[in-house]
Amino acid sequence: MSELSLLEQDIAKLIVETLKLKVDPATIQPVAALFGDGLGLDSIDALELALAISQSYGYQLRSNDPEINAIFSSLRTLTKAIEKNRTK
Repeated sequence: MSELSLLEQDIAKLIVETLKLKVDPATIQPVAALFGDGLGLDSIDALELALAISQSYGYQLRSNDPEINAIFSSLRTLTKAIEKNRTK
């Protein structure tokens, strides 16, 4: 099990709180899938999460971004994208 960086911890907490998931944010594996067999998120969850990320970090995730599937593939890839593009 990989340790989570501080930003990964914050984003894991944001995911759990935003989507009202019944999991401990600390148990989210950084490279596990967020969708499907991983955390089980769906497209509605992605929209809610994108809004929360925009409000918290100033990073606008766009559904037409060719990298969107890669960005949302895991907690770690999402964190790296936020880290690179955040304005807050």
